[in-house]
Amino acid sequence: MPDLFSEFTLKDATLKNRIAVSPMCQYSAVDGVVDEWHLVNLASRAVGGAGLVIAEASAVSPEGRITPGDAGLWNDTQAQAYQPIVRAIEKHGAVAGIQIAHAGRKASANRPWEGDDHMAADDPRAWQPIAPSDNPFGANLPRAPRAMTLDDIARVRDAFAGAARRALQAGFKWLELHFAHGYLGQSFFSPLANRRTDAYGGSFENRARFLLETLAAVRAVWPERLPLTARLGVLDYVPGEQPLEESIELIRRMRAGGMDLIDVSMGFNTPDISRVPWGEPGFLGPVAKRIRDEAGLPTATSWNIREAQTADAMVRSGQVDLVMLGKGILADPYWPYHAAQALGRKAPQNVLPVQYAAWLKRG
Repeated sequence: MPDLFSEFTLKDATLKNRIAVSPMCQYSAVDGVVDEWHLVNLASRAVGGAGLVIAEASAVSPEGRITPGDAGLWNDTQAQAYQPIVRAIEKHGAVAGIQIAHAGRKASANRPWEGDDHMAADDPRAWQPIAPSDNPFGANLPRAPRAMTLDDIARVRDAFAGAARRALQAGFKWLELHFAHGYLGQSFFSPLANRRTDAYGGSFENRARFLLETLAAVRAVWPERLPLTARLGVLDYVPGEQPLEESIELIRRMRAGGMDLIDVSMGFNTPDISRVPWGEPGFLGPVAKRIRDEAGLPTATSWNIREAQTADAMVRSGQVDLVMLGKGILADPYWPYHAAQALGRKAPQNVLPVQYAAWLKRG
């Protein structure tokens, strides 16, 4: 029975443990180009002992950014800037992954510490968001997007494939498609966001079409030997959402299309998050277990996983193959080491670099 510190192999990627750093936007790139901040942030999580470090959501096109500070992968300069980050992550014993994304109707926003809301339409930094339909998200993101044409859909699908090629050029060994959190892929699938009446809206088949076509475009350029994964919002905890059974059927079709692992998350297609069971540690674990059993894919999940005991139990019980850590590992870059201590076991030798372990052994 695997536990939190067991190795995990997916295709040609072998992780030294089941602890993964979830992609977390830093909103600190310039023209989509990452810099020293991103290097230090991501490499420090590898030094801390995580088995997988996934770089933040990187936009596949300029209008796909959430904010002007988002990372990007729509040109070669951006890919080249990621290369030293990949080398640093790998040097310190982790597998380097990246998430590629399009923000859809949540695009053209201020950075969180500057308001976390839509930029004014006349702001020189702003741009017109695009989405499946022209209905706005609401709350702090009230701006109505432009409904995408069929040409827009084809262009963005191809942009995902282009970003995947650049991720490979940068040296990443793990790729995640961002189909969650109310961003473009998620909003095509969700009836809460998608009000189209053509081949990309209405029925399950139509709402799934953009995601499956994008997966196929990426699968055609991403090597079969390397993991191709997706973060999918499988439920929203609100009336009118797609049934979980639809999400599971979509994941089955993703598996048939070449998906290797599903990162189980929430939709966030509406500002109403009052019904989410925030107080329950690892509350998406049972959902991930059902998906793992019924769709036949390895799973990962995040959300309210702070304690080592919770993470270890989720792996041991077969709910997930990987635990995705966000805020917890930001607050404690050495979470893997402290988790080993909390679980009453000697920290595996490969959790900390020898330079640190030598000092800690001295008591």
